[in-house]
Amino acid sequence: MAARIDHLVTSGTFALDGGEWDVDNNVWIVGDDTEAIVIDAAHDAAAIEAALGGRTLRAIVCTHAHNDHIDAAPALADATGAPILLHPDDLPLWKQTHPQRTPDAELADGQDLEIAGTTLQVLHTPGHAPGAICLYAPQLATVFTGDTLFQGGPGATGRSFSHFPTIVESIRERLLALPAETTVRTGHGDSTTIGAEAPHLDEWIARGH
Repeated sequence: MAARIDHLVTSGTFALDGGEWDVDNNVWIVGDDTEAIVIDAAHDAAAIEAALGGRTLRAIVCTHAHNDHIDAAPALADATGAPILLHPDDLPLWKQTHPQRTPDAELADGQDLEIAGTTLQVLHTPGHAPGAICLYAPQLATVFTGDTLFQGGPGATGRSFSHFPTIVESIRERLLALPAETTVRTGHGDSTTIGAEAPHLDEWIARGH
């Protein structure tokens, strides 16, 4: 039996380049009745721990290291004993938020994470951040895209450590190659599908970010 996907929304502040914005973040929990992983420990470690409902937390996976996606990761790790996983290219961003603590292990492109009999493949998708990753779970017909792909287009690339041509290439090569029916579960806002977003790639390029 494949794992299930639980979802909660947490609220806090995104801070970068001297600016601050109020944001709502999607936190995704993938697992079964006994074990799970958390994708993006945002803002509220206590709420995330409560949503786990006593399940063993096997890992805290960071899709990237903007503060709003990692601010609760150390507290959740301390509460559960779970390791924090991050792509090493995002360490400079991580250190802006948690200078005294490093992640416990590195994520690598092509790596498989196993939880509750389900495989999640790490796809390195730089652009929004250098170490941004997505997690593709073919058994669940789902890809967790963090801030790489949203309903309506790519993640923002107007701030430090980001690059618009790179995020477009990541989406074109890594995400739009997935089956059209794949559900896209994002870091903020509503979910979409690969099939719904794929026809708009040329519009995104023309619009730029």
